[in-house]
This record gives sequence, C-alpha cells and structure tokens, in this order.
Amino acid sequence: MKTIRTLIIDDERGARQELIRMLKSYPHITVLAEATDADEAEKLIGMLKPDLIFLDIQMPGRSGFDLLESLDHLPEVIFVTAFDNFAVQAFEVSAMDYLMKPVREERFKSAIDKAVEKINGGNQASVFVKDRGKHYLINWNDVYLIESVDNYARLFFGQEQVLLKSSLNKLEENPDCMRFFRANRNILFNLDYINQVRKDNGGTLVTLKTGESIRLSERQGIKLRSLIKT
Repeated sequence: MKTIRTLIIDDERGARQELIRMLKSYPHITVLAEATDADEAEKLIGMLKPDLIFLDIQMPGRSGFDLLESLDHLPEVIFVTAFDNFAVQAFEVSAMDYLMKPVREERFKSAIDKAVEKINGGNQASVFVKDRGKHYLINWNDVYLIESVDNYARLFFGQEQVLLKSSLNKLEENPDCMRFFRANRNILFNLDYINQVRKDNGGTLVTLKTGESIRLSERQGIKLRSLIKT
C-alpha cells in the first residue's frame, strides 16, 4: 500500500495532537508537519507536496477556504472543524470528507478509508475557486475552455462558468494544465475536447465537443497540428 503523506492544519494544539494520536493506528499514513494557520500551511504545502491535508476552516487570519483558493495544486482535503454551519460549503466543494470535533473514531476511519481509496486510485488535478459566494472544487480535466477576463480567468466546465483569480500565463506554467493549448492571448482550450480541426481562409478553425469554435492564427494552427500528430 502506498504511503500517504499528510499535513495537519489547525490553530488548536489539542486538536492537532488528537489527530496525530488517531493517525498512529494507520501506519501507512505519515504526518509530515503541522501548521497553525493558512500562511504557514501554504508554505509547507508548497515545500512538502502532501497527498492529503486535514484542514480546519476557521483560523486566525485567512480561513481554510482562503488557503485552498491560494494553492496552484491541491492535495486531497478532509475538513475538521467545530462549526457545523460550514458543512454545506464543504460539500459544495466536493471535499473528501467532513469531520466534526470532537472526531469520533468510526467517522475518522470512514474518512481515512475513502482517502486511501481515492489517493491510491490516482488523484485528479483540481483547482479550488470561490466565486459569487459559492465554493467549487473543479477537476482540470472537466474544464474545456479558459478565457482571460481582466485580472481573472473564466473557467468553463459542464454548464457552469466561474472566475479564477489568475492570468492565462500563470495557468500555462501550471503542470496541472498541460493539456491546455494557447489559442491566442485570450483563450486556452483543453486538447481532450477537440472535435474537429480544419484549415480555412483565416487560418485554422478548431471546434470543441461542447460546440465552441475557436479560430487560430496560421502559426498556432501549425503548432496545434504538429502537437496532435505527436
């Protein structure tokens, strides 16, 4: 069984110690470090690249949701909190699980079992987005189009659109977005959603499975056809 590397993020020392105690029954899970707030956690996640985080929501300074929004690459998440009014928000973002303090052993085991199954099955790269009062945990492979809007990127997935505070240049550099192709200065599209590529008088026209048509310059059209062939 794969060793799961985890990080515990909670401003309460007693809560962190209790999770560490409970995790001793799971030798395949290694606690890499503890963090007391979102700022410390963001640095540790960037350095240690954990598979899983146990995350409190209400902490001094930035919340757990604010932390997730700041991450380019998300580990799996189990929320652990004393405030049940956050439950609906947590499940809106498709969190792996939601544990109420004090954590019961049987609920903890259920959360761990789901974490092990999902992580060993191969994680799908995701992004956390907070937009218009809602929270989303979106798999990058569900995003078919990204459009630049001022200082934001509009993500198109399913029947929804959300704004992510990021530039297209930054997203191009994100390893999780390697399946996206730069059509022009304002648009990235997911290569897995291509339905048709054809040349016309204006260069190259790409039609996505979702129905959108995207025009490429001759240079980008040549680059795309070369990429598809390889």
